[in-house]
Amino acid sequence: MDSPLSKRYYRLSRASIGYLRFILESYDGLLFARTLDSVGALVEIAYPPSRAVDAEALLTALSAEIPLLEVPPPPAEDYRPL
Repeated sequence: MDSPLSKRYYRLSRASIGYLRFILESYDGLLFARTLDSVGALVEIAYPPSRAVDAEALLTALSAEIPLLEVPPPPAEDYRPL
């Protein structure tokens, strides 16, 4: 079954993970974040497709503050789906 959420994956500095999560959580329900690899600083960002315009605008704005490197999705067997 496919997820009802759109997902993007980013690598960023480990020190920025907490800040990113804090900012995303302040937008109550717009985006959801989970750290897939705390050592490698790999983060999954998910959002409802109906909120894509707002979610992607926020991610663009955040990338001006935090270097976010978008990466391809990791192999499905490595992480449980959100």
